[in-house]
Amino acid sequence: MALRLLHPCWGGRKLSRRLLDLGHPALAASTITSILHRHSLIDAQASEAATPWQRFEHAAPNDLWQMDFKGHFQTAEGICHALTVLDDHSRFNLGIQACPGQRHATVQARLETIFRRYGLPVRINTDNGPPWGCTRQPGQVTELAIWLIRQGIRLSFSRPYHPQTNGKDERFHRTLKAEVLNGRSFETLNQAQKAFDQWRHIYNHHRPHEALQMATPVTRYLASPRAYSERLPEIEYGPDDTVVTVKWLGELRFRGRRFKLSSPLRGQPVAIRPIPMTDSLFDVFFVHHKLMQIDLRKPETDA
Repeated sequence: MALRLLHPCWGGRKLSRRLLDLGHPALAASTITSILHRHSLIDAQASEAATPWQRFEHAAPNDLWQMDFKGHFQTAEGICHALTVLDDHSRFNLGIQACPGQRHATVQARLETIFRRYGLPVRINTDNGPPWGCTRQPGQVTELAIWLIRQGIRLSFSRPYHPQTNGKDERFHRTLKAEVLNGRSFETLNQAQKAFDQWRHIYNHHRPHEALQMATPVTRYLASPRAYSERLPEIEYGPDDTVVTVKWLGELRFRGRRFKLSSPLRGQPVAIRPIPMTDSLFDVFFVHHKLMQIDLRKPETDA
């Protein structure tokens, strides 16, 4: 009863495992659920919210991180945008950051702190909106995406109107809302950050996770062996690549034709790589990230 009052959103399975972890005798989850019902500490809405989800997961920590903003809410100091980063394999939360906005410089500064502590992931998945990217148009990348790509991180994006592609982070947002945000208000961003930090420790170290067979995320997570470098590495391409510098407004010129990339790429070198067995198809890469495909058979207005 005391543990339920401390964590009002935890159901019978989580409470059973947490009590066991704390050294108490094993108690069936169904017994705990009956006690909660008997003392009016659980209702139909809470039962529905506790329904477990089955999701695909990557094989190892840091194979994939999911990143997004948990909407926004008002504080007396201003609007707070909660940036969340979650490891796909372990569900370990790498950071909940109370941000004053969603500008790329704000996100980059928070990610630098996370990268210094946990290293770099192989890939990060986000939705399609700013500041992450704009993948509805080929070749469109943002300043934040350029920085991440130069760090050697591969980027992927959820399909438009399919937030379930980032489903573990979306599910994490439901938990964050239920256990931290509902019924609370904050005077400042700093006060919100303290609440995030306190709950993040509980989430990672104490809260049993049903998708992990009631283990805690920290037991499944290891920091990445890929260390963060404060200095961006030089951009290098292969000997068979045609390297072209992107012009003002993101224009690319190749074989007398002009192609539109992304304005933030201006001044950056990109590689034009022929596709084998063709003489008119070329892939355009920025570092390892494919930007677009050039088809010289198409009229210039359609290229």
